[in-house]
Amino acid sequence: MSISLLQGSFIIAGLLFILALAGLSKHETSKRGNVLGAIGMGLALVFTILGTVLGTGSGIWNNAAPKWAIAAILIAMLIGAAFGVFKALRVEMTGMPELIALFHSFVGLTAVLVGWNSYLEPGHADKLHYGELFVGIFIGAVTFTGSIIAYLKLSGKMKSAPLTLPHHNVLNLGALVVFLGLTVWFVLLGPAHHVGGSGAPIGLILISAMTLVSLALGLHLVASIGGGDMPVVVSMLNSYSGWAAAAAGFTLDNDLLIITGALVGSSGAYLSYIMCKAMNRSFISVIAGGFGSDGAVVGEAQDLGEHRETTAVEVADLLKNASSVIITPGYGMAVAQAQGPVADLTSKLRALGVEVRFGIHPVAGRLPGHMNVLLAEAKVPYDIVLEMDEINDDFESTDVVLVIGANDTVNPAALDDPTSPIAGMPVLEVWKANTVVVFKRSMNTGYAGVQNPLFFKDNAVMLFGDAKDRVEDIIKAL
Repeated sequence: MSISLLQGSFIIAGLLFILALAGLSKHETSKRGNVLGAIGMGLALVFTILGTVLGTGSGIWNNAAPKWAIAAILIAMLIGAAFGVFKALRVEMTGMPELIALFHSFVGLTAVLVGWNSYLEPGHADKLHYGELFVGIFIGAVTFTGSIIAYLKLSGKMKSAPLTLPHHNVLNLGALVVFLGLTVWFVLLGPAHHVGGSGAPIGLILISAMTLVSLALGLHLVASIGGGDMPVVVSMLNSYSGWAAAAAGFTLDNDLLIITGALVGSSGAYLSYIMCKAMNRSFISVIAGGFGSDGAVVGEAQDLGEHRETTAVEVADLLKNASSVIITPGYGMAVAQAQGPVADLTSKLRALGVEVRFGIHPVAGRLPGHMNVLLAEAKVPYDIVLEMDEINDDFESTDVVLVIGANDTVNPAALDDPTSPIAGMPVLEVWKANTVVVFKRSMNTGYAGVQNPLFFKDNAVMLFGDAKDRVEDIIKAL
C-alpha cells in the first residue's frame, strides 16, 4: 500500500474526529458528531489493518506482516468488538461513568505494552526514542491503575472516601522526582540499555522500576480523591488516556495516534478545567484529594430544624396552579431511571400552559453531561434544557422548582457557609423560588457528604420515595 494513501486516510480520519468533537459540543448536533467519530474510527481501523496486511512499500506484500500476526490482529479485534458490544447492550446510563473509566484503563495498559514492546524490540538507537518510550509507559501506567481505582469507586466496589496517607502529597511529588531521575538516566545512556546492549540489565531494571513507580502513583492519585470529585476524575483520566495514546503514537511512528491522542488529551484537559471551575476547585486541589465521602456527614453536624413532607397529590395541585416550573435533575434521577416519566410530566404541564424548563449543573451526576444525555434520550426538547449560568437568575421569578435526585448541586451551604467542604462551589439557587419540592429517598447527605440546609427551609417540602414512582403518581394526579 502506498504510504501517501495511508497517510491521507489518517488525515481524513483526524479531520472527522475534529468535526466529531465540534458536533458533540451541542445537543442538536451530538448525533452527527457521534456518527462522524464512528466513521473516522472505522476509516482509521480499516487503513491501519490494510497497511499492516499489505505493507507500506512499493510492492503489494512488501514489508507486510506475517500471516500469524495478521491472524492475531483479527482475533484480537473480534474479542474486543464482542466485549464492546456486550457491555454497550448491558450498561445502563448510571453505569456509564465506571464503564468509561474501565475503557480508559485499557488505553493506559495499551500504552504500557507498546512501550515495553518497543524497548524489547531490537534496532532502535535514537535517544529521543527512549525518552518517548519512557514517558509513554509512565503516562500509560498512571492511567491504567488510576482508571481501575476510579472504576471501583464509581461502581461501589470500593469506598469513595479519599485515602489519606500521611504526607500523601509528598509521596506523589517523590514519585514524580523518581520518574524524572530514572528518565534522565535511561535516556543519557540510551542504546546501551537496550536488549543486547552492554547496559541491558541496568536498562531492564530502570524501566521495570519506573513502571512500578508509575503504577503505584496512578493508584495513589485516584485513591486520594474523594467521591465528590469523581466527575473531574473521569475527565482527567480521559485526558491522561489521550496523552498515553499520543505517546504510543510517537513510539510507533503513527501520525493518526498522535493526532487522536492530542485531541482527546487536550479536550479532556479543558473539560477538567471546566469541571473544576464549576466546583470552585483548582486542578491541583483535586489531585491532592480529600473531598467527598461515602454518604457520611463530613461537615460539622448542625441542628437545621425539621423538614416538611408533602404528597404527590399536593405537588400536582402546586404544578397545575403554577405559571413557571424549573426542574433540576441529579444523579438520583438517573438511578431511578425517572427521565421518561419526567419527560411525560413536562409534556403534560406544557399542554396545560405551564412554562417548564430544566436547570442543569455542570457536574450533575457522575459524568459531565450526564443529565443532558438522559433528557435527550427521553426526548425532552433541547431548547428548554438550560445550563446553570443561563437559568440561575430566573429562580427568583419561578413558582415551583422540582429538585429530582439532586443534592450537592443545590446546596445553599456552598454560598452561605465558608466552613463547608463545598464552600465557593457555584450551585443552582433553587431556594429563591416560591416553592421547592425535593424528591429524595431519604434525608441522607449527597455524594460529597455535606448537609443540605435547603431541605429545612420554609419554602421547601420533601417528597420521599423512588423518583420514578413519585413522578408517575403526580402525572396520575394531574
